[in-house]
Amino acid sequence: MPQITYRKALNDAFAEELERDENVVLIGEEIAEYNGAYKVTEGLHARFGDRRVMDTPISEAAFCGLGIGASMLGIRPVIELMFWSFSYVAFDQLFNNAPMVRYMSGGLINVPIVVRGPANGGTNVGATHSHTPENFAAYTPGLKVVCPATAYDAKGLMKTAIRDNDPVFVMENTLLYGQKWEVPEEEYLIPLGRADVKKEGTDISLIAHGRCVITCLEAARQLKEDHDIDAEVLDLRSIRPLDQEAILKSVRKTNRAVLVEENKPFCGTAAQIAALIQEHAFDHLDAPVRRVSAYDAPQIYSKPLEDEMIPNTRRIIKTVLEVL
Repeated sequence: MPQITYRKALNDAFAEELERDENVVLIGEEIAEYNGAYKVTEGLHARFGDRRVMDTPISEAAFCGLGIGASMLGIRPVIELMFWSFSYVAFDQLFNNAPMVRYMSGGLINVPIVVRGPANGGTNVGATHSHTPENFAAYTPGLKVVCPATAYDAKGLMKTAIRDNDPVFVMENTLLYGQKWEVPEEEYLIPLGRADVKKEGTDISLIAHGRCVITCLEAARQLKEDHDIDAEVLDLRSIRPLDQEAILKSVRKTNRAVLVEENKPFCGTAAQIAALIQEHAFDHLDAPVRRVSAYDAPQIYSKPLEDEMIPNTRRIIKTVLEVL
């Protein structure tokens, strides 16, 4: 099975869906002639032309609104945000309009859009370019939110998202774009709302999404080598819908849980999962549920400080040892 980058996996997903469905279009800043700020859309403009891969003005409010309106008439736009931090410029369109149209039309009008781009810290671009808004996106009824951790998941989830009839927000990570994983050449889809056990374990559950899954896998490796602790790593993949049964199954198996995320701790995604575990698996717990989140402050610009601000292997291992 060939190994390809996370970036190439997304590119392949777009190419396959553009080829499959003439209503699929890509829109965003610099995604066409420039091949995208992160080269995720490289070659697609030359292959599919101006009507399928379109550059936009620097106005998220305008092109997000354009995409939503087009989707209501049968187009299936894939909208790139250069950073998910810029979604705030189009907050009314993305969080107030897109999720509510199907409900407010009595189910008569769908909004089959995908909004995608990087939502992460760790790249030293400052507080206004480092947001991870999956928690309040998932808070909004009518939105679906996925956070792929590998190239395999990125391709399969993206293809499913493009075919979905509701708005799907795909939150990627710039630090993953160049990393490689095995991805089959044959077509496949990954259902939204299905978590994946990336590593089986018996002593404690590390539950994460996005790049934090990769950090948890490294922490699990060190825990086994240095402390003979067998940690299970559960990749949520999808925040909304959330695979509650997979979470509860893992916790009931290991009896302990550490939740890892780049969200801020206050009202973060992990807070919701902690409440879920407390409500439905309390009697199975041998220790309190713990969280490893980003520090509750604006994102730090300094690289050494930001490396400590977001979850890292040292912080995860320290928390696991405390729980055990």
